[in-house]
Formats: sequence, structure tokens, C-alpha cells
Amino acid sequence: MERLWSPWRMAYIEAAREGAEGCFLCEKPALGDDAAAYIVGRTELAFAILNAFPYNPGHLIVAPLRHEGELEDLRDDELLDVARLLQRCVRALREVSSPDGFNLGVNLGRVAGAGLPEHVHWHVVPRWEGDTNFMPVVAETKVLPELLARTYERLRGRV
Repeated sequence: MERLWSPWRMAYIEAAREGAEGCFLCEKPALGDDAAAYIVGRTELAFAILNAFPYNPGHLIVAPLRHEGELEDLRDDELLDVARLLQRCVRALREVSSPDGFNLGVNLGRVAGAGLPEHVHWHVVPRWEGDTNFMPVVAETKVLPELLARTYERLRGRV
């Protein structure tokens, strides 16, 4: 049997199992180094960051800077800022990757799939015709054709 190793997934699995400390959506913007944090864009009240465990190349997370877990508790100005940043993300991804479509979504609560329910955030997942293949089904492995650093360089300054 052939093996395709994806050791980077173990960090995600262990963090999910143990319950990661802190909030990466608060910690990453506070670093002061957007390139090291893979933050591709900011506004006054929100930011866009590459997902460290992407479904597809260019998978972004858009979140308000303020730590808030409830959608209905976001202020109007925060919601508007997030919405405008989502538009910028889609536009930038269209320019650099030419996807055939997008999934945009928010998971509210752990039972709804939120890995970090304490800080509301949106996923922007570029999609291409035929981007799903047999690997996730038979090997529980996602094959990504581009490294995060390369995706970051292509999006940097466009969001």
C-alpha cells in the first residue's frame, strides 16, 4: 500500500482533541507581523487570514478584530467592515486564482462545526470545477497543489 504523509494535519488533530489554548484570531493580528501570521488584509475592525488547514488553496478566514462569539452581538460597523472585507477577498481570489465559484460560510456553535466558537468568523473557500477528488474519500487526505507561503505571496497587497 502506498502512503501519502501529511504530518502537518497532526497539529490540527491534536489541538482539536486537547482544546487549544487562547484564541488564534486574537493572537495573530496582535503579533504585528502580518506576513508571519499570513494576514492578507485588514480594515479598521476586521482582518483576513489564510486558513492554516485549508480545504483549498486560498481558503481564507475573515473575522472581526474584537473577540466575540455571537453573530448577533457584533456591532453594525463591525458587520459592515466584515462584509466589505469579504468582498475584497472574493475579488482578490478571482484575480489571482480564477476559481469557478466560492463557498462563503460561518459556523455558529461547536455543534454547527465551529472549531473556534468563541470568535465568530467567516470562511471564504475558492472552488474549481473538479476540485474534489478521491483522496479525501479513500485516504482522509486533502491534496493541496500550493503551499501557504505561495498563496500568501499571491494575495498579499490585493485584499
